[in-house]
Amino acid sequence: MTNMSEVQADMEVLGSDGKHVGKVDHMDGADVIKLARQDSKADGEHHWIPLAWVDSVEGDKLKLRLSADDAMEQWQSSNP
Repeated sequence: MTNMSEVQADMEVLGSDGKHVGKVDHMDGADVIKLARQDSKADGEHHWIPLAWVDSVEGDKLKLRLSADDAMEQWQSSNP
């Protein structure tokens, strides 16, 4: 399980397929990651994903258990 202290601002978020999902803005509470709205995939809006989706932290990258497409289909567009 990923520890919230491992999640840092500006980390790249990748799907299980290695495709770009976004960049971390910051942790929003103990178990939700807020993604930056300035990212090309964000369309100018913040999105939120659960910490439980994180499979691993590798350097400055978060790898998710879901593919990039699945993550973007299921992310929250408002603060959960």
